[in-house]
Amino acid sequence: MTTPTSSAQIVVIGGGVVGAAVLHELAHRGVDAMLIEAEPDVAYAASGTNSGILHTGFDSTPGELETAMILRSAELRPAVMRALGVPVMHAGARLVPKRDSDHETVRALADNATRNGVDVEIRASDGALLVPGEHVTDPVAYTRALVASAEAAGAVVRTAARVVGMEDAGSRLHVRLADGAVIECELVVNAAGLRADDIARMIGDASFEIYARKGEFFVFELPGGTLLDHILLPVPTPRTKGVLVFPTLDGRVVAGPTAHDQDDKDDWSVRPAAAAEILPKAFAQLPALEGLTPVASYAGLRPAGRDANYIIETSTADARLINVAAIRSTGLSASLGIAERVAELAGARVAVGERRAATPTDLEPARSPWWRRTAERRAPGVEVAS
Repeated sequence: MTTPTSSAQIVVIGGGVVGAAVLHELAHRGVDAMLIEAEPDVAYAASGTNSGILHTGFDSTPGELETAMILRSAELRPAVMRALGVPVMHAGARLVPKRDSDHETVRALADNATRNGVDVEIRASDGALLVPGEHVTDPVAYTRALVASAEAAGAVVRTAARVVGMEDAGSRLHVRLADGAVIECELVVNAAGLRADDIARMIGDASFEIYARKGEFFVFELPGGTLLDHILLPVPTPRTKGVLVFPTLDGRVVAGPTAHDQDDKDDWSVRPAAAAEILPKAFAQLPALEGLTPVASYAGLRPAGRDANYIIETSTADARLINVAAIRSTGLSASLGIAERVAELAGARVAVGERRAATPTDLEPARSPWWRRTAERRAPGVEVAS
C-alpha cells in the first residue's frame, strides 16, 4: 500500500462550479476538505464555457432532482453572492411568441413556473412571458470566489493535479495523483464533470457513463455602444431550450447554444455548421445582430449522462465515494443546492456541522472577459477580436 503524503477528511475531485460549491459548503461546515483539479486553474471546462445565466427553474420539470436543486440554489444564492462580491446583472428574461401556437407554449410555461413557485408574468400587450428572476453573472469569477472563500475557511486547493487512481486503505481511501502524491481521506466527492465516469471506475463503479454535449456560442458587439439589458428566450423544444440571446457583464451580446452530442471529450472546437444552426435564430430574436460579424465564438462541453441526469448519490460500489455526475447545462444555477445535498450525504460518514456564513473574498479583477479566457485556452487557434 502506498504511503500518503497528505490527508483530508474529504477530497473533492473537480474544480468546476459544482466542485467549488461543494468545497465551499464543506469548509463552511467545519470539514477538513481538499479540492483537486487537473487543470492549472479552476473553471477551465464546462463552468467557463456556458452562458453565465442564473436560471430560476421556471421551465424545469416539477418534481425532478434537477429542479429541486435549481430552486434551492435560488434561495441560497443572494446571500452567498453578496458575501463573495460576485457581480450579477439583474437582467430578467423575455419569451416573445412569434406564432399563434407559441401563446399556448407561453401559458404552459407560466403554469409550470407557478407549480415551481417561480414568479412570472404574461405581458398583456403581446403575450410575452416575463421572468424577472433570471440573472447573468461571471461564472469564472463565481467559481473562483467560492474556492477563495473555502480556502479562507480552511480548505486546501491543489491545481494541475490529475487523479490517476484510488486505493482501498481500510476505512479510508488513498487518492493517487500523476505527480506521485497520495492523499488519504475518509470520503471522496466525484465532481469531475466529463471525467466523472473515469473517476468512478477507479473504485469499481461502472454505474453511469458520461458523454460530451457540445454547446457553441457566438459573441457580438452592438454598434454605437448599444447594450442589451435582458435575456431573450426562444420557444423551447423537448430536447433543448433553443438558441438564447443574452448580455454579458462586459457589454457584449452572446447567441447560443447548440446541442451537439459527441463521444470526443477533448474536442472543444466550434463546428463550421454551428453558424447556420445559431445565427438565423439569433437574428430572429434580435434583428440588430443581422449584418454584424461575431467578434468571437467558443464551445463548451457539458457532461451529459447516458440515460441519466443529475446523479447525486453515494456510490453503490463503495460508500466512501459520492458521485456528483451528469450535471448538464444547469450546473451553474444548481450548484449551491447540489453542494448542500452533498454535505447531507457526507454527514453519514464524516462529522458535518451547521453552515457558517460565507467568508468574504477580495478577488483579483479578471484581465479579460471570462468567455475569452476559456475559449483561448481550449481552442488556441480561435480568433478572438479585441
